Amino acid sequence: MKIAIYGQYYQNSTEPIIKDIFVFFNTNNIEMVIEENFLKMLYEKQLIKKEYKTFSAKTQLDDSFEMLISIGGDGTILRAATLARNSGVPILGINAGRLGFLATVPKESIDGFLQFVIDKNYTISERTLLSLTCDPKNDAIEDDLNFAMNEVTVSRKDTTSMITVETYLNNEYLNSYWADGLILSTPTGSTGYSLSCGGPILTPDVKSLVITPIAPHNLNARPLVIPDDTEIKLRVSGREDQYLVSLDSRIASIKNESVLTIKKTGFKIKMVEIPGETFLKTLRKKLLWGEDKRN
Repeated sequence: MKIAIYGQYYQNSTEPIIKDIFVFFNTNNIEMVIEENFLKMLYEKQLIKKEYKTFSAKTQLDDSFEMLISIGGDGTILRAATLARNSGVPILGINAGRLGFLATVPKESIDGFLQFVIDKNYTISERTLLSLTCDPKNDAIEDDLNFAMNEVTVSRKDTTSMITVETYLNNEYLNSYWADGLILSTPTGSTGYSLSCGGPILTPDVKSLVITPIAPHNLNARPLVIPDDTEIKLRVSGREDQYLVSLDSRIASIKNESVLTIKKTGFKIKMVEIPGETFLKTLRKKLLWGEDKRN
């Protein structure tokens, strides 16, 4: 079995996790291939001494890997998705900080959950992605990284003034949102930025997207759930010459009146679900559902 490892380093929280993972997999003779920048950091921190094979964004993962293990939080998983891309390699998130919706494996019981990996006792949850194209073409939006797992967001850049986001669904005019911005969210991203702006929660298997305005001027501009095979086109205008477009954590500046086209990608990211750590269980923990605080 071959496992890819990627992570972020937080001294107080990740060192024990990293040591536990490496000891467990070495003890069980599992081949580990480490993302090159992460491995360099591990050597610098003297957390490991053994030599390992590496991979990078330029040397894509393939089907010889059982999975990609992400050590960190939900943001780390979003970056891990840019490494997995369309390889079909599933991602398992090990939580190194606060409870997340994607990094579900708790740091307190890593060995038990990694045993599930060795025994192949897990299921796969496929997550929809959104792709983005710009007319005229924008070099800041790379052709091979023009996708988002959580959301595509347009927002104002160098002004406190609102922007106008002219929105079309399958070439039919929907609305011109006068707001600080607009979020186009996948079901995975519905528990992120969209939720904080009043959007609904979608379960990961729902075949839908959410359009959520950010601080709209008109209070009748409400979040909208649409089928995930909808092609969305946006044209943004405002007082400044440019506005911002973000694909998860990657940001680019776009000229006013450019046309953005957002649609579902032809591939999905596979997330590993370990027994007992489901989306609904995470939802209950994160939102404190089922707890009576009056006692």
